[in-house]
Amino acid sequence: MKVPRKRNSNLDDNIGTTQNRLSLVNLGAKNYPRDYKNGHGEKEDCLKLLWSHIPGQSCWPAVVIAAGLLLAGAVGMFHSWCVYSIHENLLWFSHLKEVEREISFRTECGLYYSYYKQMLKAPSIQQGLYELIHDNTTESKRTINILQRMNIYQEVFLSILYKILPIQTYLEPIYFYIYTVFALQAVYVIALFITSWLLSDSWLAGALTGVWYILNRVDTTRVEFTISLRENWSLPFFALQVAAITCYLRPHLKPIHQRMVLWLVFISTFCFCLTWQFNQFVLLVQALIIFTLDCLDFLTAAQVVSLYLVQVLSLLLVWLLQFCNSMILGSLVLSFTVSALFIKNFQTRLKTGSFVTRVGKLALHTLLVLILTFIINYSVKRILQLKSDEHIFKFIKAKFGFGATRDFDASLYLCEEAFGLLPLDTFERLAGTVLLYPYLCTLSVLFILLLLVALSNLSVSGSRQSSSEREERTFRMRPDIAYNLLHTVFFGLLAFSTMRMKYLWTGHMCAFAAFGVCGKEVWTLYLRVLHCNTKTTMRLIRYSVPIVILAFLYYKFWPRLMEEISELREFYDPETVELMEWIRLKTPKQAVFAGSMQLLAGIKLCTGRVLTNHPHYEDQALRERTRQVYQIYARQSAEEVHKVLSSVGADYIVLEDSICYERRHSRGCRLRDLLDLANGHIMDSSGENDPDLVPASHPRFCEAIKTDVPPYSTLFTRVFKNKTFHTYKLKKLKKKKKADP
Repeated sequence: MKVPRKRNSNLDDNIGTTQNRLSLVNLGAKNYPRDYKNGHGEKEDCLKLLWSHIPGQSCWPAVVIAAGLLLAGAVGMFHSWCVYSIHENLLWFSHLKEVEREISFRTECGLYYSYYKQMLKAPSIQQGLYELIHDNTTESKRTINILQRMNIYQEVFLSILYKILPIQTYLEPIYFYIYTVFALQAVYVIALFITSWLLSDSWLAGALTGVWYILNRVDTTRVEFTISLRENWSLPFFALQVAAITCYLRPHLKPIHQRMVLWLVFISTFCFCLTWQFNQFVLLVQALIIFTLDCLDFLTAAQVVSLYLVQVLSLLLVWLLQFCNSMILGSLVLSFTVSALFIKNFQTRLKTGSFVTRVGKLALHTLLVLILTFIINYSVKRILQLKSDEHIFKFIKAKFGFGATRDFDASLYLCEEAFGLLPLDTFERLAGTVLLYPYLCTLSVLFILLLLVALSNLSVSGSRQSSSEREERTFRMRPDIAYNLLHTVFFGLLAFSTMRMKYLWTGHMCAFAAFGVCGKEVWTLYLRVLHCNTKTTMRLIRYSVPIVILAFLYYKFWPRLMEEISELREFYDPETVELMEWIRLKTPKQAVFAGSMQLLAGIKLCTGRVLTNHPHYEDQALRERTRQVYQIYARQSAEEVHKVLSSVGADYIVLEDSICYERRHSRGCRLRDLLDLANGHIMDSSGENDPDLVPASHPRFCEAIKTDVPPYSTLFTRVFKNKTFHTYKLKKLKKKKKADP
């Protein structure tokens, strides 16, 4: 007997007390040398940081670190189970037909998964790779290299792994795919756990990080309904990279451990770059963080150069694997890191002189790096004639008010809620789980301290500064803490400006807030203000506060989480299923379909038919073709639409009522409005129009074609219809014979 389900059609310590020298602030203390470069004092590595500095041969540290790692794995696996259960119960995935499962991969997710399916269907791995490199089904009348154009090496790797492992008899390919993605989410949480652990020297911070991440799932991930989205593959590697950088920047790391951790930074950076086409913009923000820390004298020259080179080498290796993808060479981050390394090599006395002199030198240094960055970037794009990412810069220019735009591509982004400002209700949800308050307290205190330390660093010439003078500094900040502080500030600003980028911020936000609760740095400041900074008080607070928070979260949110996980729903989209079945059974295998990007991605996955356009938008020629195909929703004549569709080789067009009569967006942001503006036509319905817009001379095509009168009936034949979709076949026009001379 089936369990009744709701129909859902909308799918859219502590390991030991560390020594005082590891404190962020040692007011008046002289036992914590800041000379990280020369390595005075006892050496420490990241493994020792997870072990308490207890003298003797006790096995207690090993027990504590083993317990912490087991807890990290348990929290990560619990999160993985949560998102899997929600995905299963949201769709009743295990009971769906194959076509329904594939339809659940919405928009670009379906496009990416189709290449995994294509590789599995290929008679051999070599043949599958050849078909991807010489693909002529993704864009009609074009042969493109999918491995060059898109970041789908993860699909290739998984398909090969599935073929060579003896699991075909008991594990379906689609489950192998989604289990891998959900397992990566466990890696994500474990990486955040370790980051917080390293910062605070307490695995209680890691536990609190994991709990906050799970409870704030709405704002930290969307993997349960966008499984194959590129960010769900890449962000776990990005979190691993941040954890590795945190370890790498710990003071007094032994050279051999530095090299080992740097390799981990490189591998995680490379995997992150390989799995997401927007890696360059994330790495640009990270490069700006490293540049800022370098200017403010928080990092050694070796650390800065190493981190820059990791970025450059990772991008160049991905460039090679993506068959010399020009978009990578034209990225701003590559131009910036090369410029920063070049200028740094020549400005050898940058960190010398008085405060005013150093500030002036830094201002000049920054200006030179920015100028050289734009010179290199502009030159590379002109030489390579690169226009792949110009729509992103048009979007950024319009978003921040540098002139209005009617550009169709930029407007598509501007009108999507995901690319708008971060909604205020986000902070209400974060405050409800007691995440926002400790985060803001930690952020404000440490940011003020960062400014004080930066002023202190700039006030004394680095070359004339002795070790004793450095030890007598009033304010100090570990470089790993400084990095994570600027990381959360920079990516927080990015999230504020663009809601979709919040997933880069909220996960790290959990780790940073947990560090503030469990670490000694913030509590030291508070307790010294209260004149009660003793070891006993510190230990009591560091243990009791996170335990109290965890107990409160368990009491308040555990029943709600279990209820959400166990809520039973069901996938229900009969119109789309009917359309896909009709296409699969009633149209030729080489038939070419035109329509919206989102729908066509599903058509490729479910039916394998040829497309005119698709959602992977990082190609200038494809963007222009999409704008032309979308004239089916504009006010254009039947002859003009037929001409455009014939030029791209379309045999069928699929019209969607949800687009033709769209009401989801307000006037000016509906797709038909964007097309009218781009074509210089007055928009539908009442409202203001720009004075230069003129009335269209033709009715809207998607409406007029349903009248089935000439010239529409002459050029198009309706072959399929249901409540949502209207499919028409293009009639082939006979070519006129030229008269004999």
